[in-house]
Amino acid sequence: MRLKFSQFLMLLLMIGGLMLGGCSTEKVVSNTSPASTATSKATEASSKSTAEAKISETSSESIPGMKDLPRLEGKATVVITVKGAPITIEVDGVNAPITAGNFVDLVQKGVYDGLAFHRVVRDPQPFVVQGGDPQSRDPKVPANSLGTGGYIDPKIGTERRIPLEIKPEGAEKPVYGQTIAQKPVLTHKQGAVAMARSQMPDSASSQFYFALADLGFLDGSYAVFGYVTDGFDVVNKIEQGDRIDSAKVTKGAENLKSPK
Repeated sequence: MRLKFSQFLMLLLMIGGLMLGGCSTEKVVSNTSPASTATSKATEASSKSTAEAKISETSSESIPGMKDLPRLEGKATVVITVKGAPITIEVDGVNAPITAGNFVDLVQKGVYDGLAFHRVVRDPQPFVVQGGDPQSRDPKVPANSLGTGGYIDPKIGTERRIPLEIKPEGAEKPVYGQTIAQKPVLTHKQGAVAMARSQMPDSASSQFYFALADLGFLDGSYAVFGYVTDGFDVVNKIEQGDRIDSAKVTKGAENLKSPK
């Protein structure tokens, strides 16, 4: 019984670290309440019919500022190079147009070049490799301060945040601004690439993570927007503090639609 409790506690701590840098004023370890994640899952399951009813009601028009965000209308390929080795990602704008569009837009802007992976969790079991905090470009920023930053959009002078975007299986469009109890089209299988966020659903900015194993318990709570198609062995070798040499869009750049 003691072993089971300790394993559960560790799982909660790991999940807690994912609710991070969407809000620059919140710290990684305190942003996510794994217990609240589990509780919300139970609540969502008990009101599944209500959630399903909202799918058709939730649209881009209901999210303030949605029309001003970049979108990916189709798919794109992004190659991230770490210590000279490439990681190929297929970014899915078909099922996650806003989340994918945000990522591809930031790649094209060079936002990820030189950033560090500030969080790597492999013990007691493979979990995630996380990066994308713009603060990590400056080596003088203390390690314990990383995981709280996001992309500052020069057009608005503040942090760009995107809504939580998850498309349930069988739905025509994604659900925005809320977690879901249904199985999503894009799941947290090994190699998934998803956005980290704070406790507020619509708080993801630039931080993302690689799933090092199948993490189905995160499905419906975090937005997956692509998968590693080549170079997962490189992901498996990333250590905390390793930096992104470069991130480039190698295919599908024409699918990115930026607001005028």
